[in-house]
Amino acid sequence: MSTTALQHLQQQRMLLEMEYAVEKEAFRRQTELIGVERKVKSGDAWYPITIGRSYYNSLNQLQLEVFRHAGDDSDHNFEYGKPLSFFRGDPLKYYGFSATVAFVDGNRMVVTIPDNAPVTELQTMTESIGCQLSFDETSYRAMFDAIDRVMRARDNRLAELRELWWSATPLKCSTATLPPATLSALNASQQHAVESVVRARDVAIVHGPPGTGKTTTLVEAIYETLRREPQVLVCAQSNMAVDWISEKLVDRGLNVLRLGNPSRVDDKMLSFTYERRFESHPDYPLLWSLRKAMRELRSQRKNFRGTYHQKMDRLRGRATELEVRINGDIFRQAHVVASTLVGADSRLLMGMTFNTLFVDEAAQALEAATWIAIRRARRVVLAGDHCQLPPTVKSIAALKGGLSTTLMERLVKRHPECVTLLRTQYRMNEKIMNFSNQWFYHGMVNSSPTISHRGILDYDSPMEWIDTSALADATAEQRNKSLSLTNTAEAQLTATVLESYISKIGRQRMEDEHIDIGIISPYRAQVQLLRQTIKKQQGFKPYRRFISVNTVDGFQGQERDVIIISLVRSNDSGQIGFLRDLRRMNVAMTRARMKLIIIGDAATLSRHPFYKQLYDYIQEN
Repeated sequence: MSTTALQHLQQQRMLLEMEYAVEKEAFRRQTELIGVERKVKSGDAWYPITIGRSYYNSLNQLQLEVFRHAGDDSDHNFEYGKPLSFFRGDPLKYYGFSATVAFVDGNRMVVTIPDNAPVTELQTMTESIGCQLSFDETSYRAMFDAIDRVMRARDNRLAELRELWWSATPLKCSTATLPPATLSALNASQQHAVESVVRARDVAIVHGPPGTGKTTTLVEAIYETLRREPQVLVCAQSNMAVDWISEKLVDRGLNVLRLGNPSRVDDKMLSFTYERRFESHPDYPLLWSLRKAMRELRSQRKNFRGTYHQKMDRLRGRATELEVRINGDIFRQAHVVASTLVGADSRLLMGMTFNTLFVDEAAQALEAATWIAIRRARRVVLAGDHCQLPPTVKSIAALKGGLSTTLMERLVKRHPECVTLLRTQYRMNEKIMNFSNQWFYHGMVNSSPTISHRGILDYDSPMEWIDTSALADATAEQRNKSLSLTNTAEAQLTATVLESYISKIGRQRMEDEHIDIGIISPYRAQVQLLRQTIKKQQGFKPYRRFISVNTVDGFQGQERDVIIISLVRSNDSGQIGFLRDLRRMNVAMTRARMKLIIIGDAATLSRHPFYKQLYDYIQEN
């Protein structure tokens, strides 16, 4: 292995160990020191809960229904694959088993629990019980293992990719070409991206700024690849991103096999999951009856004495044979196997390799997580935008060391010959796009003529900055119990601005044209305050279905006709905290189609050159 590659991978492992230690310690402190109320407020616990029925799913896993109180619509961090633990009383007493989230739907959650879990006790508990997220050892184990395997790789494709990517030699492409007619629905840069993907021997990168049709391009690239290969692996960092690309691929007519449960529970999403395909297989009823017989035999073991092992071995052998046959049929029929990056470590993929791996939202994934999936591929296609949200890193030292720099970002710098920039955006009014375009994309993106002058109101400026520095009570920052920031006066002003703009549009037009409005704040506490403020005002009641309030992360990949951003920060020292991460602001601003309103203290924020230029740009326009 080259010295450059070895040093880099060793550093990545060291930084990941630092992140692991910080996150584990933070979880320990939270578990031991933080009260239940604060855990619930931070989204890491449900309390109190009601336990529903238990049952075995098609994969022979024991499932348990968990309900939180109806009407509780607060944010939470529970999603498929995350580990959790149950507790009772205050001070807390934890049950001695771990569970895993299978899926969450509103106030109902289904979790996978071990067969020896005290189900009856949980279902009949008279005192209040709750559940909270546990520290995720599984994801870290998979990432450490992936980096170790990459470092150990010798004389195989993984070692070859590692050396090619860390060499200074430009990567070559093959001579494969595409029939032009198949891509007539795409613009020139999208066509070029698809052709680059098909021709790439080692790696291709699709850089998709906001609104440039990255998903559309990626779907077509996958479709064209499948005209040449029988099957591909498609991964993303989050379950939501996997769901999104999977749904678009299904709409394109491809047979998608989704490993893991989707974040949105509906019939369309569930229909292409591995579990649903498994239970709909013709051999499944026989397998179910064999598993049922095994459970009954286990419960009556003492009645069989000498014949127990013989009977169990016969049932287990027949069940294993059926399971292997069902799995083989399911995977043979799939054009696309889709999972999260960590999900690519699934035992279901053991021994499987794919000619091509596609990683969507690759600029949001830790490098170590990306290597989990790369181990299964001969060539790699990365799609995303490294000028938008980076991976979340909690260790300051690891962050400074470069842990948040993704594999995609490194390859963009090291091998620009592999990058195709999508250059036409179809989302924003041109004036909303221009500032982001100049600051992040060197002016290389253009607006489609069909949307460049789009707007809602006549003679209305597409961008507006409402300065809060003149408000007498807007300078205070408050810390709530979750240690996030709020600005009460700014929240009230945001509601007033929202009310004013809605009245200008008019209720009838809002309903007829389905005009939607997004309110964004970088701070979760401000998001919660804004939601409460809007919920209390009856005047917003007819419009609530048109209004969504969330963090920047919550709006990633989304867009709205109108976006209002509450920046919160207001102080005499010019401290702006993690608003210094300009990529988050890029995401927030570029969610708007026709109107962008920024609410914030210009005196505080303008001490940073980005916000100073943004403020001046809006005033000029």
